[in-house]
Amino acid sequence: MDTMAMNLELGVIGNCQVSALIDRYGQYVWTCLPRLDGDPVFCSLLNHGAPPRREGFFSVDLQGDVQSKQSYERNTAILETLLTNQDGAGIQILDFCPRFRQYGRNFRPVMLVRIVRPVSGHVVINARLRPTANYGERAASRHAGSNHVRFEAPAMTWRLTTDMSLSALLEERPFVLRGPVTFIFGEDEPVTDSIETLATRFLENTRQYWRDWTRELAVPFDWQAEVIRAAITLKLCSFEDTGAVVAALTTSIPESADSGRTWDYRYCWLRDSYFTIHALNRLGATRTMEGYLRYIANVFAASSKAPLQPVYCISGEASLPEQSMPHLAGYRGMGPVRVGNLAYRQNQHDVYGSIILAATQSFIDQRLEDRAGKGAFEQLEFAGEQCWLLYDQPDAGIWEYRGRAHVHTYSSVMCWAGVDRLARIARHIGLAERSAFWHARAAVMHERIMKSAWDESIGCFIEGWGVPTLDASVLLLAELRFVPPSDEKFIATVHCLEKRLLRGHYMMRYASRDDFGVPENAFNICTFWYVNALASIGRKHEARALFENMLARCNHLGMLSEDIDPVTGELWGNFPQTYSMVGIITAAMRLSRAWEDAL
Repeated sequence: MDTMAMNLELGVIGNCQVSALIDRYGQYVWTCLPRLDGDPVFCSLLNHGAPPRREGFFSVDLQGDVQSKQSYERNTAILETLLTNQDGAGIQILDFCPRFRQYGRNFRPVMLVRIVRPVSGHVVINARLRPTANYGERAASRHAGSNHVRFEAPAMTWRLTTDMSLSALLEERPFVLRGPVTFIFGEDEPVTDSIETLATRFLENTRQYWRDWTRELAVPFDWQAEVIRAAITLKLCSFEDTGAVVAALTTSIPESADSGRTWDYRYCWLRDSYFTIHALNRLGATRTMEGYLRYIANVFAASSKAPLQPVYCISGEASLPEQSMPHLAGYRGMGPVRVGNLAYRQNQHDVYGSIILAATQSFIDQRLEDRAGKGAFEQLEFAGEQCWLLYDQPDAGIWEYRGRAHVHTYSSVMCWAGVDRLARIARHIGLAERSAFWHARAAVMHERIMKSAWDESIGCFIEGWGVPTLDASVLLLAELRFVPPSDEKFIATVHCLEKRLLRGHYMMRYASRDDFGVPENAFNICTFWYVNALASIGRKHEARALFENMLARCNHLGMLSEDIDPVTGELWGNFPQTYSMVGIITAAMRLSRAWEDAL
């Protein structure tokens, strides 16, 4: 069986320490260890058509002409792949990363567990395990033990422990599967228990963890399964050790074919994280917010009140130098494959407002064990000062233009939103004087932005002050409470953007030329912003239809990448994209029927 036809029909497993992408046939195609931004030991997703002997994957192949059926166990991050061939032979593959409560904390080892069971017929499999080192530069060297194989690389050593025949595994020979076999891949530590018993215990505990976690979600009545899957996916994009939230689990999947728009998204953007935190908070999953605020506090402490970057490493490291990895050909051969992201050098002024908005709920949510108070507010005031100083200054904007800078409307409005929320927080915690101070500043900012960001000749809020181009981010002005949805200028802006930026059912970020030319594919979160804007101005029927169309564009497991081809509906861009999964949650919450009215 050859599963080299590469697309984004992928599943995700993880435990908030590590993650893996698995294709429809159960092949590991992308896995970074020992954490979400680590070296991809399985990297075939970006190594298409490389040498005659492919490297960078882990597969259990069923011999013959094979069909696949793949799904998650309900309300979990446990992935099931069923393979059957023309002779009626079939296997079940269960993949997961252990995560559960143990000794009063979350157990989340650097570990991938795979259980393979025969389900029908005479089953013959081939298991192939080919990890790589240094972004595909070389295959890891192998050293076999009694029931394990050690894979050595320059920086790390990994161990596979299994109860399958090691000879069949190492020589990649056909193996008759008469009963279940187990594979545990992770750090170079011996497994002292029965492998099958240990894997079964980890499976049951992990299953219970995810079911307990999803049971606490405050889901809408409609689209419950889709929202739960989106929430689990967002959770898997968090790095629990520091509280960071990555924008996506991959690097360098191009935004469109042969575009050169290949970026590393395995880092924590302060802007993207706000949207993720906001979505999970709306579902009642507040622990991710608490971890993220801890991450922000540490970033603040390390920066010594220097200007904040838009993006940081998941450990909090500030420097993210960008380089190309020549040993990987790229997704479908479309390089370059990049590691690091030069956006860390940019000025993006909206980050200060993003931090304040992400922290706002911590001051008012009675469910939190450690609610924020005066001390936390005083720390946020530094961000507020930056909002006040920078809201009318040029920056790279939300879309991170590399070749130009001007005063972007979205950045200005996010700065205003930060100041506005400081005033509201201060009032809530009884700091009347500080509330009046920030309220006065917000009023000044609001008046100036309204005058500068509106273009009378176009009849629309525009991309930037005095920059008469269109930008889908202004669809958020009502969501951010800068204007009410009933505002005539906001309604006119929605009409203008749908005439100029809508491509079929999908909203472009912008239609003007950037550093790489004119964008070809639509940005998925922009379509969700349009859906929410339509609903807010009373066009709910249209909004529901567009939302249903977006759900139909999800892959077979309910996940979205960053971009979509507006003609073919094919997914492009890094995967899974937190922005896009956030869009599913926020649109469903807005459009769903109320529980009381649904039945």
